[in-house]
Amino acid sequence: MTGNDILSETERAILNQIQSDYPIEARPYLVLAERLGLTETEVLETVRRLRASGVIRRIGGNFSARNLGYTSTLCAARVPEDRLKAFIAEVNQYTGVTHNYLRNHDLNVWFTFIAPSMEEIEKNLAAISEATGVRPIYNLPADKIFKIKVDFQFEE
Repeated sequence: MTGNDILSETERAILNQIQSDYPIEARPYLVLAERLGLTETEVLETVRRLRASGVIRRIGGNFSARNLGYTSTLCAARVPEDRLKAFIAEVNQYTGVTHNYLRNHDLNVWFTFIAPSMEEIEKNLAAISEATGVRPIYNLPADKIFKIKVDFQFEE
């Protein structure tokens, strides 16, 4: 980023494009460059810089677990402070964990879990409890799905 953590016009333009209109192409950064009147190198270098600075956390697809035949759930646990690191490390070993975060709440660790079946999720939650001694881990599947698309518009 440029001075005082202010995004440049180029950075804003790239961020606006890659949020929801990322090209599914062999050379996506070339397509973005053509859209924005930049070179592929400029786009790549800008994205790398924004990732290194933490402005971009991740670039990847969002898939509907349900439409792919999977199930998902929100999980919560009450984890003592002295076991937080071990618990989080154990949870993060599972490829189906998509988010894992701390909250200022009695249930202080929350994470989402995606798997081919609820039975597999329950088996994995039991294994996490067994490995960490944290019980219970609450399994909170959604009754109804609400998806809200969020795009941040980076303007001057």
